[in-house]
Amino acid sequence: MPVSSPAPVHGEVADGFEKVAFAFERNFAEGGELGAAVSVVVRGRAVVDLWGGWVDPQCAVEWRRQTLTNIWSTTNGLVAIAALQLVESGDLDVDAPVARYWPEFASAGKGDIPVRWLLSHRSGVTGVPPEHPLGVDDLLDWPKMTLVLAAQEPLFEPGSVSGYQALSYGYLVGEVIRRITGQTVGEFFRANVAQPLNADVHIGLDRSDLQRCSTIVEPAAGAEQVADALAAEPTRAALAALGNPHSLTKNVNSARWRVAEIPAANGHGTAYGLATIYGALVDDSERLLRRETIEFGRTGQGRCRDVVMALDNEFGLGFTLGSHQRSFGPNSRSFGHDGWGGSTAFADVERGVGFSYVMNRMGTSLRDDPRKMVLVEATYACLSDATTVIR
Repeated sequence: MPVSSPAPVHGEVADGFEKVAFAFERNFAEGGELGAAVSVVVRGRAVVDLWGGWVDPQCAVEWRRQTLTNIWSTTNGLVAIAALQLVESGDLDVDAPVARYWPEFASAGKGDIPVRWLLSHRSGVTGVPPEHPLGVDDLLDWPKMTLVLAAQEPLFEPGSVSGYQALSYGYLVGEVIRRITGQTVGEFFRANVAQPLNADVHIGLDRSDLQRCSTIVEPAAGAEQVADALAAEPTRAALAALGNPHSLTKNVNSARWRVAEIPAANGHGTAYGLATIYGALVDDSERLLRRETIEFGRTGQGRCRDVVMALDNEFGLGFTLGSHQRSFGPNSRSFGHDGWGGSTAFADVERGVGFSYVMNRMGTSLRDDPRKMVLVEATYACLSDATTVIR
């Protein structure tokens, strides 16, 4: 479909979904977009697959359909799918103590913390407090990170509220997966989620894919100032989650970051790949999870004011849940995960929708970036008009 934009835009939209293309173009014209892609799958059919802009801040190389980009915490939803596959197979009991699978985790008074609280960000292990500073090299060292997190005492009363485990979530849930399967979370995800769907999404890139990556551009305010603002209520739990290490974006474009497994922060994928995964959860094929397992995973674990993000929030088992904020459209039972700076991927079971948006110029939000929100709103406006076409 021909489009007009200050940046090159390519792809296809089904009849009735033109509003999404217009919103995507406006993000380049008015929203400061550099490079991005958006994809929508409805009942197994791709109705939007658009990409545009540039992979680099010099605007020298155009974004392609195969361009990979770092999706930050959008990766958390992918880890949740992998964990729920183990629940479905009977290998993981979310109400069992984490220590059943990972005995070392029982230290520092954590012996009774169930896996459920890891998945729903209620363990109290939001990270490592700043008095024990970490560097990016530590994040690349899986044995070290799991060792220090196993030794860490909870930073609030476990189970009482949620405290967003911004980086620790991936190591905590990933280590449980590793202890059960003998595979890293990236290996398990690749074999059981990405490859069966031929979805171009990765937790830990192969070096042969490095040339396809976009360059992440940090927020104009600077990543350190953004992290400080996000931790405006400087509890130890918030500072551990968001302030240690203090700056990540200086390393996110390095090869060593991209090939490592940092499963709450360094997933890479295309919008189409992510929408394919979430679309497969809601197309009745049960290729990834049975319907009852999906219902289990999107069951709320308690709405509260999150002690890290200082926002009204509710998690399911690894997913952020929809709400009155319309983060994932008008359906409050939609589920998925946003990534720092703007990316998102989510599923709407009732409408059969898998949606994803990825980009390389970061905004300042942990969730609900304005560029994402206009695309979500446009998608649902189209769905309201196109229901009879999609059935």
